Amino acid sequence: MSWDPLTRPTELAEERLIGAILDGEFPIDTHLPAERALAVRLGVTRPTLREVLQRMARDGWVEIRHGKPTRVRNYWQEGNLAVLAAIARHSQRLPPNFVSNLLAVRLLLAPTYARLGIERHPAEMIMCINGYTQIPDDPQAFADTDWQLHRQLTIASENPVFTLILNGFKELYKMMGLRYFQLPEARAHSRRFYQTLLECAQNRDYDRIEAVTRRVMVESLDFWRKLAQLSESASQG
Repeated sequence: MSWDPLTRPTELAEERLIGAILDGEFPIDTHLPAERALAVRLGVTRPTLREVLQRMARDGWVEIRHGKPTRVRNYWQEGNLAVLAAIARHSQRLPPNFVSNLLAVRLLLAPTYARLGIERHPAEMIMCINGYTQIPDDPQAFADTDWQLHRQLTIASENPVFTLILNGFKELYKMMGLRYFQLPEARAHSRRFYQTLLECAQNRDYDRIEAVTRRVMVESLDFWRKLAQLSESASQG
């Protein structure tokens, strides 16, 4: 017997509506259909639809105006972290540069949370990183390990905002990580990073932790862009 909770009507309707917005069925700055028609289209009751729209208005997807049609907002400029997390869940609808942009943000954040995490909890992080230097040469193992390392660093940094941001992209991070770590050179690159990070932590060389993490994040971004170019060339060929 499966004990997985059933998807609530509000959750299902919200995912369908977000998907329609991301697909361009309801473009930015256009109006959604009238409430009755939209409820029928989504297969929910009007009270359920109102709850969905209230949630989506809170996150920045839509603007509800009394007596006027509901407007699709420019969610890239008016949305919050919940919008980014939702976009990440719809991985088949990602804009072309989304992952590169996400990695560029990690480039800005990771050097700081890596330094803080190891500086504030050196013994704990040394033990953690040491276990990651011996992982099997397997793409799935690397994808899981890389996620766990960055998550542990954000937690150890004692700034929960870092962890909340990272958690918003958990599934996308792991999925893209699995693709990224199909490259043997990407696995070798990360293994060297884990080893260097361990040495820096053992030596309490916090300045180098920050510098090494920044360099590796730049190189990882370059790896991803090359991988994306190869995929694009293969699809065109």
